[in-house]
Amino acid sequence: MGWWQVGADTLAGSRFVVSPLAETVAALKLLDRGVGGTPADRDWLDLHLPAYRRKLTADPVTARLVRTAVGRRWNATFFTPTPDVAGEADFVRELAQVRRTPARTALADLAVAHGGPLPAELHRSDLPARAADLLEWVWTTGVLPSWPQRRRIAEADIVARTAQLGQGGWAAALADLRPGMRWLGGSRLQVTAGDHPSMELAGAHLLFVPVTPRRSWVCWDTSAVAVGGHACHRYAVVYPCSGVLAEAGRSRAPEALGRLLGPARADVLVLLGAPKTTTQLVALTGQGLGSVGRHLKVLFDARLVQRRRAGRSVLYFRTDAGDVLVRAQSDGG
Repeated sequence: MGWWQVGADTLAGSRFVVSPLAETVAALKLLDRGVGGTPADRDWLDLHLPAYRRKLTADPVTARLVRTAVGRRWNATFFTPTPDVAGEADFVRELAQVRRTPARTALADLAVAHGGPLPAELHRSDLPARAADLLEWVWTTGVLPSWPQRRRIAEADIVARTAQLGQGGWAAALADLRPGMRWLGGSRLQVTAGDHPSMELAGAHLLFVPVTPRRSWVCWDTSAVAVGGHACHRYAVVYPCSGVLAEAGRSRAPEALGRLLGPARADVLVLLGAPKTTTQLVALTGQGLGSVGRHLKVLFDARLVQRRRAGRSVLYFRTDAGDVLVRAQSDGG
């Protein structure tokens, strides 16, 4: 199994970040695989997979590049760069990192991902530009139109993980982050069940990056970057958002329910099919904390939602009456 030796200083400086490029790479991986694991992924593929396949059919070099770069065994490092440590990055700036990759570096990364010598058609100098052009196309056509919603889902997942961290430590927060990942104790973090060599992360910056498609990977940049005045390497675990949050974030209130309660309040009620905190509701809906609080009070007074305390958090959830109302309006809308 592959594990990282994570020092106390590295763990203390770890953080969750949102990356538009990581979301785009995850979407590309979904397109490359052509199979979605959740209803939301399948709906998205129905909409975008035909155009993606036409695009690659017309460009066999880029098609071969993608199959090699994000194959089943390993990702080509230049194709999945490690996010910045300064919070949510700008997509254009992240993409520029891919585009300016030296051709020699791209070829070496692809050879590692391929597991051997590259086919003749990939021995060319424009592969970084081709990779960047394809990622830009996926972003523009498939991710950008829904980016505000995707970002809110990622932020809601970060809220949930942070709460788990506060209540149960890193072992709880990382337990189901991605397949094969778990806290082993003794400063060891298992990042994959595969047979990969261990790595020492002393003095490194460790990032956790949520994405909404059901895809995950690890990446790192061992070139020293300045963090807090010190040279520091960056490592990242890209992981899929909680299934409940990802599906909830794509749920829209039925039109009939919106007319009855008001669209914003109806959205809150629909999201409470599974318990959520006010902070998660703010992240998922994009509404302000005061607005969400007022909606919850009205729904609570009407006995459509109930609340309970879980550690230091208060969770809201639909009552049986709330379930009946949502189902009735969904069936009728």
